[in-house]
Amino acid sequence: MELLYNSTRNADEKVTASQAILKGLAREGGLYVPEEIPALDTDLDDLAKMTYQETAYTVMRKFLTDFSEKELKDCINAAYDQKFDTEEIAPLVQANGAYFLELFHGSTIAFKDMALSILPHLLTTAARKNQVRNEIVILTATSGDTGKAALAGFADVEGTKIIVFYPKHGVSPIQEKQMITQKGENTFVVGIHGNFDQAQSGVKKMFSDEELVKVMERSGYQFSSANSINIGRLVPQIVYYVYAYAKLYANGEIAKGEKINVAVPTGNFGNILAAFYAKQMGLPIAKLICASNENKVLYDFFSTGIYDKNRDFILTSSPSMDILISSNLERLIYRIAGNDAEKNTDLMKALTVNGRYEITSRMKEQLEEFYGNYTTEEETARIIRELYEDTGYMIDPHTAVAAGVYERYKEETKDEDVKTLIASTASPFKFTRSVMNAVDREKYDSMTDFELVDELSRLARVEVPRAIEEIKTAEIMHNTVCEPEEMERVVKDILKIK
Repeated sequence: MELLYNSTRNADEKVTASQAILKGLAREGGLYVPEEIPALDTDLDDLAKMTYQETAYTVMRKFLTDFSEKELKDCINAAYDQKFDTEEIAPLVQANGAYFLELFHGSTIAFKDMALSILPHLLTTAARKNQVRNEIVILTATSGDTGKAALAGFADVEGTKIIVFYPKHGVSPIQEKQMITQKGENTFVVGIHGNFDQAQSGVKKMFSDEELVKVMERSGYQFSSANSINIGRLVPQIVYYVYAYAKLYANGEIAKGEKINVAVPTGNFGNILAAFYAKQMGLPIAKLICASNENKVLYDFFSTGIYDKNRDFILTSSPSMDILISSNLERLIYRIAGNDAEKNTDLMKALTVNGRYEITSRMKEQLEEFYGNYTTEEETARIIRELYEDTGYMIDPHTAVAAGVYERYKEETKDEDVKTLIASTASPFKFTRSVMNAVDREKYDSMTDFELVDELSRLARVEVPRAIEEIKTAEIMHNTVCEPEEMERVVKDILKIK
């Protein structure tokens, strides 16, 4: 049976999975959501024997019903190959009473690789299925990791161009170096003098500008998105939660049907939403622990039912979470509003106009499976240092935020018996200065970023990832910088349209 997708802002808009992937963003700025969440009906004993690729097919075929078996398997096999430095794709590491799901073994050493390795293949397959003649322009904003992962995925993919906007002073030096050294005739990277929310808002504005869409069409182009607003990004993320649960069972860590908690460092809400969808499919998840940094807009939302972006924007050591507008939260809001597009639209309009909205008490009651909290910068550094000193295991600041919030969750709820999976979203090598300063600031503060890489490798007894070695001497290919209000002009200049 074919699963269709609705727009969160237009009850009349229904599309197939491939059309939703192609469009990226629905009309009126809505996001595509499946009409229903399909059940995971494969027995756990069978899942426990599957490779990552086999698990991916088992989960994704439920959502992408207009892809043939061959098309979907081709996409999966092209994505999850030697680009990953571990055969398991997403290994589990037990440390300090929790299970860290390492999602950073892809080509850009961050969890975005898990979905962005497959999105180009899904997108080009979707284009063929829908007889698309235009060149597809991937337009995306990044708070650090999406950019490089998307650039690497789409580099030199025929029939596409990719334009990435990032906050010039809001990403780590290694994140920036990874992006601005990206090769590929179809890749373009632009820094903006602003923050991620301004970059994301600028991208969304272009997507919903009907006049610009017409100009693009006349020039033989059409926009699509590589951000987690694209359902083709979200569906592959569900896979690794199913895979992790099956591996915990296969390894004898949990009993069949035993519930686990999942803790996720959260900025744009896509990663934890994927865990929520996995739970809706039937995966035995108890609490979804939503971990924020000092930009704690989501913690405040789960505490009060009020989403309010009217606050100071704080630059932290976990820059991929330095976000005040969590775009994917809209998918959850739509769901707890009873799949009411009109009600959801009113709330999103209030966010645009007033910078805030408040959900009803009945909607808030439906959020009981979520727990939200945050860590300060000092707490994040302490978690990194203590985990290393106690276990020898090194984690990055984003993962440390999740580990810190999990500690707070246990303190507040006394729920210490339910085994907990922590989404480890980036390699510590991607944030070497923050990690090494957390271990011993006085000792390491004077070293260069790449000296720190070698020291981190020695301390953690882990080889320097290939992705880091490659950028040490890489040539800078992109140096364009603009103001947020100039983003549309820059896109037109890149595409040579007036």
